[in-house]
Amino acid sequence: MKTIEQLGTAIRTRRKQLQITQKELAMTCGTGLRFIVDLEKGKPTCQIGKALQVMKALGIVIETTLLGSDATGGKRL
Repeated sequence: MKTIEQLGTAIRTRRKQLQITQKELAMTCGTGLRFIVDLEKGKPTCQIGKALQVMKALGIVIETTLLGSDATGGKRL
């Protein structure tokens, strides 16, 4: 993923796969419904801590790769 919009799309897709409403997800994660809506829309000012909570609840894992890494020598964090 390279953009917040892509992250939002991934979160929305996973939530729908699990057949969870935005309201149910918000209650499970202890966030407001507005936060979930904004996160799924790719709002760039969403708090990363809350976003990570939502992703954890949905079973989404993030892997990071250092910029400029190639397939043979890149390091994954």
